[in-house]
Amino acid sequence: MKELKKDWLTEDLIDFEYKKYILLAYLQQVRQNFDGKRLYPYLSDLVLHYRNLLSVKENQKLMYENFPRQISKADFERLQLSYQQIVGDDGIMAEIEAIVTYALPKLKDILTEGKDIYEYIEDNLEISPVGISPLYPEEGYLFLQSQLDKETRIYQYQVTLFESADEKYRGIHTTYLESVYRGLGTTYENIKVDLTRRYKQLPNPATYIVASKIRCPLNETLLPIAKRVLVKYIYS
Repeated sequence: MKELKKDWLTEDLIDFEYKKYILLAYLQQVRQNFDGKRLYPYLSDLVLHYRNLLSVKENQKLMYENFPRQISKADFERLQLSYQQIVGDDGIMAEIEAIVTYALPKLKDILTEGKDIYEYIEDNLEISPVGISPLYPEEGYLFLQSQLDKETRIYQYQVTLFESADEKYRGIHTTYLESVYRGLGTTYENIKVDLTRRYKQLPNPATYIVASKIRCPLNETLLPIAKRVLVKYIYS
């Protein structure tokens, strides 16, 4: 999928019709992915673009005060240069205001669609611990299971705390280990015991099973949402 660049608003020709064409082409691709229940990275990209345009609208100028936390230093320096070149041109500033006014509701509408799909899938996920949960839940195993098939995908996970100047937030990293086909004599507890025997670095691992009642794309939807559900569950 062709991405919408972080500085799409100020890059190249600043013209309402041109930017409208770029935006609508991008949103059409996003909607096609949402129709297939493919949420990521499209949903997180939409959030970024929407917040950036809100920042432009609220400040009435292209300061992009939040960008240093969201994009690379090189990208930010290019945005600053673009700002310096156009901020003194009232005609360009009026064009940008028109683009922002048009784009915000378009982004919000499809962002709402994406969030509705996210909530629907999240509502159809069930999470529970496997065995006794240890005192340290930040590292262990995630079992990902669709109730429509017998395959259980096994991931090792680690939760990390990130800090910025004014907030803290948690991220989760997963590493795919293997898939296990559950038979009559194979339980989640048995799988956990086998993992503990083979992977000595986690002698008493926290282990959780996330089971989905519906089918959806693994990497674009199920795994990202399962990871967020796991973090929420651990710290609830």
